[in-house]
Amino acid sequence: MSKFGLRSCKQLIDWINKYNEDKTLTATPFRKKVPVMSRKTTFEERIEIVEWITKGKHSYAEAAEHFKVSYQQVRSWVIKAQTGGYESLADNRGHRKPTTELTETDKLKRENRQLKAQLAEKKILEEFVKKYMELQRRG
Repeated sequence: MSKFGLRSCKQLIDWINKYNEDKTLTATPFRKKVPVMSRKTTFEERIEIVEWITKGKHSYAEAAEHFKVSYQQVRSWVIKAQTGGYESLADNRGHRKPTTELTETDKLKRENRQLKAQLAEKKILEEFVKKYMELQRRG
């Protein structure tokens, strides 16, 4: 007790009871809680969210709560739209450029990546066959 500057056990019990009664002693968060996990959005929804923020002077947190998306996504969409326009909000993951639009170095890089993947696959298969043959000899 004296280590923490308390006069008696009763003082500690009173503090605990007060804490559990009216939660006024707890710290208040700085911002509202917004969803961490986000949902999938379409290109049109992203444009709508960005316009809602820029035209209505709303905050990222308000937009995240209103549209049920994450704060980070809203912020990144607004920044992308401001720097690269609405075209930059398009989700281009998984889409390859057609070979007609590639430069010679891009074509060579793509071919190099494919050959490395084939070589790695071949090595794994050879190791598997080697290990299989070893197990066959033992048994």
